[in-house]
Amino acid sequence: MATMNISVPDPMKDWVQAQIDNGKYASSSDYVRDLIRKDQERREKLQVLQTAITKGIESGIAEDYDMQAIQQGLDHE
Repeated sequence: MATMNISVPDPMKDWVQAQIDNGKYASSSDYVRDLIRKDQERREKLQVLQTAITKGIESGIAEDYDMQAIQQGLDHE
């Protein structure tokens, strides 16, 4: 496992220590690893969403659709 040294302002250090003291994390490294995992997951979800948006935009304007039929289909779900 690699080692990283980071600098944070005292209030942030105090926050991390409070999370450790509350038993949410075993160490500051555990806390930072969790933050990185959550950031990775968030970015992956955003990428999936952006890909879907781009696909929708690139598909062009919908033609020959019946909004009433679509709404009725949603009412039955």
